[in-house]
Amino acid sequence: MSELETIFKDLVIKGKPGGKGEKKTEEEYFLEYYNKYKSSKNEVEESSYSKIPRFYFKVPKEEEVLPHKLREDARAMFLQTRSRQLLDNNELKTLWILLDKHHSPPTSGDEQMISYENFCKVAKLVGPKCRGYFSPVVFAKLQQDDKFGRVSIMALFNYVMHKVWLHQTRIGLSLYDETGHGFLCESDLENYIQDLIPTLQQLNGLEKSFHSFYVCTAVRKFLFFLDPLRTGRVRIQDILACSFLDDLLQLRDEELSKEKQKSNWFSAPSALRVYGQYLNLDKDHNGMLSKEELAGYGTGTLTKVFLERVFQECLTYDGEMDYKTYLDFVLALENQHEPQSLHYLFRILDIKNQGYLDTFCLNFFFREIQEEMSQHGQNAVSFQDVKDEMFDMIKPVDPTRITLQDLLISGQGETLVSILIDFNGFWTYENREAMAAETPESPAEV
Repeated sequence: MSELETIFKDLVIKGKPGGKGEKKTEEEYFLEYYNKYKSSKNEVEESSYSKIPRFYFKVPKEEEVLPHKLREDARAMFLQTRSRQLLDNNELKTLWILLDKHHSPPTSGDEQMISYENFCKVAKLVGPKCRGYFSPVVFAKLQQDDKFGRVSIMALFNYVMHKVWLHQTRIGLSLYDETGHGFLCESDLENYIQDLIPTLQQLNGLEKSFHSFYVCTAVRKFLFFLDPLRTGRVRIQDILACSFLDDLLQLRDEELSKEKQKSNWFSAPSALRVYGQYLNLDKDHNGMLSKEELAGYGTGTLTKVFLERVFQECLTYDGEMDYKTYLDFVLALENQHEPQSLHYLFRILDIKNQGYLDTFCLNFFFREIQEEMSQHGQNAVSFQDVKDEMFDMIKPVDPTRITLQDLLISGQGETLVSILIDFNGFWTYENREAMAAETPESPAEV
């Protein structure tokens, strides 16, 4: 307060006719006192502030060529250093020889075992790269109730192999992470899979013209399941934790059976199947799907009101669906038991965007099922009866509404969704007892 009084007195004196000094403008006074205030705020009061090293560095922008290039080269050198720290094939062979040499009899079935004493001996004989895998914690993790307290040599070797593979894959994925923040955006994933295609033997028969559609099909599964909030990026850690990379790299096996290829989303037959369905639905051959065209999906029994909601909630272009949006649609319907699929479908069922399904929402979708039954000459089922069954099935926390969490906890989310959106799904549910009775018993059940 005293400082303000001094300033005002000074201004009054300078403003008088006989005042000393030249008269300043309002802007000059503002700049003078603003700079004085700013400099006083920047004074460091705590001595430790000057000793703390800088720990945050802004990612350079693309137009900042030199800093951007420096960051890229530094990251590349770091990843190369980490790669050299991993065990190579010769070192893995040496490790296996040492484990085989120091196994501890007797064998457990067909498996050779190793005691903690010999485990420690091997730890001293292996190179520095391998010693991190020979800790007491690792030995304890691999315990399998052996009466002598030993662990399987094969289990230990597989553990080391798996860890090396994880580190190699992490480094490989990090090479596509431009920002170095541990995330891959859609274009990064596309580049990774595009570069991976030549190494996958099962994809050798794919025409190059189809590669871009294959990459799109593969990337969509990563984004759909690992980025349900649609942030446009996926954590590398999540990619490593899921089984998708295992399924993708399984295509390196030249002798992969047709059954496994059929169930693998990333296989050539699966990608061609999904793309072929898309082309067959596209009756006007404009590369997009309208509501009428999408109605032919699967057995053609999806309700019109559900399809209407799909086009309201999902990204479309002039009212038509592109291939990427179609892939999300297919992944959701083919994996209705998965939480990400239920999240996708719940958003469509929640017509009021209120975060739960009430009686109005359920009736909104079920009315068309009743209409379909009447058209097929069947007696329409009472909505009240079905509603009671659905609430009994889900057992929501609040007996008047069903949340996404209720669907996930109940384990019956897939059944409820199929009742509401698919006439065939409702028919299957309604006749489940008759169908179960018609199913022949297996010899073990007789």
